[in-house]
Amino acid sequence: MSSLGFGAAPMAGLYRSVSEEVAAGSVAAALEAGVSYFDTAPHYGLGLSERRLGKALASASDFVISTKVGRRLEPIPVVGDDMANGFAVPATHRRVWDFSAAGVLASVESSLDRLGVSRADILFLHDPDDHWDQAVGEALPALASLRAQGLVGAIGAGMNQWQMLARLVAETSVDVVMLAGRYTLLEQSALDELLPLCSERQVSVVAAAVFNSGILARPVVAPDATYNYSAAPPALIDRARRMAEVCGRFGVTLPQAALQFPLGHPAVASVVIGARTASQMAENARLFAAPVPAECWAALKSEGLLRPDAPVPS
Repeated sequence: MSSLGFGAAPMAGLYRSVSEEVAAGSVAAALEAGVSYFDTAPHYGLGLSERRLGKALASASDFVISTKVGRRLEPIPVVGDDMANGFAVPATHRRVWDFSAAGVLASVESSLDRLGVSRADILFLHDPDDHWDQAVGEALPALASLRAQGLVGAIGAGMNQWQMLARLVAETSVDVVMLAGRYTLLEQSALDELLPLCSERQVSVVAAAVFNSGILARPVVAPDATYNYSAAPPALIDRARRMAEVCGRFGVTLPQAALQFPLGHPAVASVVIGARTASQMAENARLFAAPVPAECWAALKSEGLLRPDAPVPS
């Protein structure tokens, strides 16, 4: 797993349509930048992300793919659009929450077919927030069985909260968790319980949504910036702008620091970032590779903008 990962939701028409040529170009740019970890899910574009990613990686080698289970795709007779779910694609299917053993196995089979691969490197439970009993009682044992058979390399869960992930790490045999938005420059709530627990139990962490859905994505924080997919509160906009000002003193941009910060924690194995185009991917890789001076992290802490106990990249 490369320390910078490619999130394949944007290439499936997240918020606006993307051509197959442009989508393939974003993957090619990721490979060119040395990225070897690619994350997708059936949810992303009703399977389009998996199909496009599999096609784009067909001639590549030495890569890691993670996909997810929990939203089974069921064909529907009347085709509409999928914008209600955030994807500019025809709604040929509907998503059905299903963490049953049979549902998980059927979902995995369909995902492997769309990806054009014979096994999965990583399988995540996808947002099991309201499905704890079935996810732990049926889905995880099914994934563990696939792992024992060598049909998947690692199993875990991906969520926008750390509390249930901490419970999964403490009570089950997951190998890896994907934490979205809860360990970023603006929020380190996972630092108290989840991340120490992952270090203790040797569970890897993939940090996703490190821009908190937009507020940290640009050098200059816009007044209409979003945080967790909603309008950012004024206090957070002010804080992000103060962070940007501090970073600027050291020749660092806000997205540059946001991309690199999570990897300061020893449990974090990779930061996954979405890219719609080749130029976006190339820019992400450039920012990720540009060192942030130790003095910048120290200044963010001394000015109360970053938790004093947060480990930072060296």
